[in-house]
Amino acid sequence: MPGQLSKAAAIVGAAEANEIGFLEEPITALQLHIEAIKNLSDQTGIPISRIDGVFSTGWSTELCEHLGITPKYIDTTAVGGCSFEMHVHHAMAAIHAGIIDIALVSHGENGHSRRKIGGGGSGNYGAGAGALSPAAEMTMAYGLTGAPSNYAHAMVRHMHRYGTAREDYAHIAKVTRDWATLNPRAAMYSKDKHPFGGPITVEQVEESRVIAWPLTILHCCMVADHGGAVFVCSPKIAASLNTRPVWIAGAGESMGHGNMLEMQDFTATSASKSAQSAYTMAGMGPADMEMALIYDSFTITAAITAEMLGLAAPGEGHLLWKDGHAAPGGRLPINTNGGGLSFNHSGMYGMPLLIEAYRQLSGTAEDGIHGDKGKQTSARTCVVNGTGGSLSTTGTLVLIADD
Repeated sequence: MPGQLSKAAAIVGAAEANEIGFLEEPITALQLHIEAIKNLSDQTGIPISRIDGVFSTGWSTELCEHLGITPKYIDTTAVGGCSFEMHVHHAMAAIHAGIIDIALVSHGENGHSRRKIGGGGSGNYGAGAGALSPAAEMTMAYGLTGAPSNYAHAMVRHMHRYGTAREDYAHIAKVTRDWATLNPRAAMYSKDKHPFGGPITVEQVEESRVIAWPLTILHCCMVADHGGAVFVCSPKIAASLNTRPVWIAGAGESMGHGNMLEMQDFTATSASKSAQSAYTMAGMGPADMEMALIYDSFTITAAITAEMLGLAAPGEGHLLWKDGHAAPGGRLPINTNGGGLSFNHSGMYGMPLLIEAYRQLSGTAEDGIHGDKGKQTSARTCVVNGTGGSLSTTGTLVLIADD
């Protein structure tokens, strides 16, 4: 039986910045935000002045100033790549409470451009504290010095426990690239767009450069530029628009740890808990899902998360890709935009998950801009899961198409 908040709000539009990917001309994170918001307003017909709730990973007050608005509700939740799924959860609750009617969830991140124009701080935690956080200093002694090394540990443990080989996870990269070749907006759409773009084979994934064993570079996400935004609105507002609503049937969030050395099991994440909350609210379960958008910072992230979401048994997540179920034409399409592995990954990937879920469930994923022939699926239900930190925090949504 659905929970009280189920379908209390809908995503009514989703848009991206004008240009995304590996941009030749550097761009700021703020510009990526603003372009996406402008495009979203144009798409939905909702004036920026009507936004009464703003949700972002720390940008909310600056965005409000640039947009010239003074919202009733401000959220700056920033817990990594799943923050945006949590923003949708929080926006739905605020709408249900009657506080707001129109929530903007926005993200802009110039992961590629900031290499050229600078950005980011030194990470200094105060006088005498050193340049690293206590957590980073503690984990470095154990070989955990960044995302690839962290996830490499998880992959090694998963392989040890379930008897899998690196090649099994390479199928995830290969199938995800197949989806990217149907998406003109994907960074790896074709060799004309990027020298390393176009279709790839499992063998190419395995033979590519090692980053942190057993992860080769094609087991890892890219670092590009991306801006995106979605509107979450009340049913009344949704009914007044020309865009198709995608209903938020369920939502949940959870956290397993902050420091990866505190992770109880390298082969399991808090997605099992956030997913259970989302399924319970929706009155649905894994068997009801016809599509999945899963955070894929690394191939192992996608494999483990599929298991946590109940889409595959423990140790068998990779089979969704290896056996063709997740591929174009398969029974459970996964990461139909090309994922963080081949579409775009600016640093926090949760926003593209929302945008692609909206496009698929609203039937707008195949229009010459958002996808080539074969990209649009017939799915009516979708589970969306973001992951933050080092397999640390998770946000899960169950979305359904309008009747």
